Amino acid sequence: MSECRGRSTSRIRRAVNNVDLQSFRFWFQFTAFVLFVYGGYLAIDLGNSIPMFSCGYNREGRAGVCYLLPLQHQLARPWEQLFSAAGIAVLTGFGLFFLWFIVLNKGWCGFMCPLGTLQDWLTSLRKRTGIRYSLYGEKPFNALSWVKFVLLALMILIPLGIGGGWFSHDMGAPFCQICPGRVVLPLFTGDTTQLTLDFSSVSGLVLTGLGMFIAGMFLIGSFIKKRFFCFFCPMSALHYLIAKPALLKLKKDGETCTKCGNCFNVCDMEIRAIADDIVKKDAMTDDCTLCLKCVAACPEPGTLKVEFAGLKIFESTEEGFLKRMNKGAGCDGHSH
Repeated sequence: MSECRGRSTSRIRRAVNNVDLQSFRFWFQFTAFVLFVYGGYLAIDLGNSIPMFSCGYNREGRAGVCYLLPLQHQLARPWEQLFSAAGIAVLTGFGLFFLWFIVLNKGWCGFMCPLGTLQDWLTSLRKRTGIRYSLYGEKPFNALSWVKFVLLALMILIPLGIGGGWFSHDMGAPFCQICPGRVVLPLFTGDTTQLTLDFSSVSGLVLTGLGMFIAGMFLIGSFIKKRFFCFFCPMSALHYLIAKPALLKLKKDGETCTKCGNCFNVCDMEIRAIADDIVKKDAMTDDCTLCLKCVAACPEPGTLKVEFAGLKIFESTEEGFLKRMNKGAGCDGHSH
């Protein structure tokens, strides 16, 4: 009996390791997009602590609300409230956010986020038109990697400043006003109300005007650069800061790495360390979206692997690599 179970487990593991990741990921992202953009029409409500851009401004269709929206409103309360019993709401919201996040880690970015999915669809459109995408050099890449942390800090400090009376309450949730999700995602449910400027105050006008500009940059930038917005995403920065205890992990065995460069060539975020670093066991960096393309593109058995709570669920194998190469999946490298 144990021998039969062993063979069955081996067949399942082999099937998973040989999966056509490109097709699997497309349909997973498509399902998640439909759920979080249209799930509200089916009375699905997953709460206000979702760890990715399930936009609260998509009022009718949303199946949950991005955690950054309530967080900014909570931090904008008068300081005496934050340090009273009302402050428990902030801790409760963060606790729920953390519980959602801990399951998938930054897989929320690579598989679930509607804005991430839109960027991938724009990349597919670019490929169909035959237009080459742009690349970052190492110096600009290193400089840009800090932008999302600066935005995260401002997203926290400005609402705190509002609560302290330093800034006007007209600023509302300042990051949401400039987030491309506020403008773009409601359009998928026919809601065009966010395509307007707020003339009620100077700060409202500036923020909504900036939001329209950034939404345009999001669409243009994502067409010419893979995962363009993810380099600047404060949610991604917040993810990285709390990622250590998350259950889903990307691991690397540097001793078996041959530095073939396949993992870097398919990385949407152009993370050079995934190929060059043969010391760190934890292969996830601040820019990683856990899309798992690197694992699918690695030809060395067990060099890259994904673990959930310490259990291997997907790892690089020579057989899986060859099957995916023959299908043309997972090979969207920089040479194309």
